[in-house]
Amino acid sequence: MDFYASVIKRVTDLLILIIFSPLWIPLALVLSMIVKLTSKGPVLFKQTRVGKDCSRFVIYKFRSMYIDTPKDTPTHLLENPEACITPLGKFMRKLSLDELPQVLNVFRGDLTLVGPRPALWNQDDLIAERAKYGANGITPGLTGLAQVRGRDELPIAVKASYDGEYRAKMSFLFDMRILLLTVRAVFRSEGVVEGGTGTLESADDEVKS
Repeated sequence: MDFYASVIKRVTDLLILIIFSPLWIPLALVLSMIVKLTSKGPVLFKQTRVGKDCSRFVIYKFRSMYIDTPKDTPTHLLENPEACITPLGKFMRKLSLDELPQVLNVFRGDLTLVGPRPALWNQDDLIAERAKYGANGITPGLTGLAQVRGRDELPIAVKASYDGEYRAKMSFLFDMRILLLTVRAVFRSEGVVEGGTGTLESADDEVKS
């Protein structure tokens, strides 16, 4: 697993991003212009997240909220999250397009394409739960097992257990299955609950080892 995680996985990430660059680069440029033209503030939103072995890094997103929104507060803890999201932001978040700039994090090695989603630096509950499964010891991902089994609807304990399951089963074929299920989940907007978490106690096991 160590060789896969440190070498094969890294090479696979870069090859996939390069192969699909004719798709994501033009889309990123168009979204950048629309974000800039439709609301005040920078195009990119930067936030401190927790990486491998609880190191910290800066993650990139297209700004989907108004600039006066608290920066380091998880969406589900905002008093009225819907009021904080721009009209374009609602569209981008529904299709996860606000996450597109994170390809920069993948190129830098902060993220891999598939792994546990990186926690906010102050999400102590999630970090502690992941520690029980050794999930903090792998590179976080752009998508992950929890994202195709419920995403925002999952309670933190269930989400962390899926992250641990991913760590135990991590392989090339497992990653490819998760990526394919991610595409389906994105187009169906599955598991996207603005301001909510923990509404789904378990999810169907669509990804097998």
